[in-house]
Amino acid sequence: MTTRQLHALRRLLCALQVHIRDTVIAARRRQAGKFSRVVGVTAADTIYHIDRVSEDAIGEWFGRHWPRSQPVELVMEGLEGEAMTFPRGTPVTRTIWKCILDPIDGTRGVMYDKRPAFILAALAPQRGARTHLGEIVVAAMTELPTSKQDRADQLSAVRGHGVLAETHDLVRDTRRRWTPRPSRAKNFEHGFASLARFFPEGKALLGAVEEELWRELGVLGKNGGQLVFDDQYICTGGQLFELIAGHDRMLGDLRPAAYAKLGFSSATLCCHPYDICTALIAQEAGCFIESPAGGPLRSPLDTTTPVAWMGYANDSLARIVRPVLRRIMARYF
Repeated sequence: MTTRQLHALRRLLCALQVHIRDTVIAARRRQAGKFSRVVGVTAADTIYHIDRVSEDAIGEWFGRHWPRSQPVELVMEGLEGEAMTFPRGTPVTRTIWKCILDPIDGTRGVMYDKRPAFILAALAPQRGARTHLGEIVVAAMTELPTSKQDRADQLSAVRGHGVLAETHDLVRDTRRRWTPRPSRAKNFEHGFASLARFFPEGKALLGAVEEELWRELGVLGKNGGQLVFDDQYICTGGQLFELIAGHDRMLGDLRPAAYAKLGFSSATLCCHPYDICTALIAQEAGCFIESPAGGPLRSPLDTTTPVAWMGYANDSLARIVRPVLRRIMARYF
């Protein structure tokens, strides 16, 4: 596969996401009051009406626009137990690509018009069930804005070729490029950094781990405290965006370890591979996205595997936190 062909696939993912974004925005104008209605629960997540709107737009788009010369298997929540391929009917064994997709990451925030969500998609060479996050070579993420926004960002990347970042003016239908600049800070003082504690389950344990982390890093209680700011953005794609844009210095998600410790059997409360599939974009921007122990993410491209991860804006912060976090996790988990 040539670089030119990979960039063509990148543009296709971007076009798909624009289609999803515009479909959801149009539906919101007609039926916003229905968006928060629960329409199903799968092994991967709770499905709301807004999710169905975005999902309906996907099959149509792939059928119309995906090139027949690049047969692909589509992986996303709601398709568990069945294989969806394009061109339609292509055996999975004959596909070249595996596309993992989250039509709306951050549903809970955007369906109440609180905060933008993100549409996430990535491509990896097809290796069946062995295909994993570390093999992703093309990724794109597009902001799904709140109703009062007239602009939305889109970022995309081909491995080894940096990040293309654009702001879309949704009123004028124009685009402007911008350059991602992750934080170069050498410490966490007076900056945003946190671990995910989105739901009541496990909140106390995860909070204790984070508090211990700041204590061992020498930040807790220093100069009266209040030196590290917490922002619980219930959207993994949004968290990655905050790192890429330079807003946050460290973000992480240890929920799989905490829930295993507490004996929770359900994985629906965790990050899944489709939530973190655009880690490539953050890495191409200069961030470090990795397992809590410091190794690469290797989770299979499916819809149910719980994924624990840590994200750092730069290498200096990663080197500070890694050994301390390992010790704390060994004690708590």
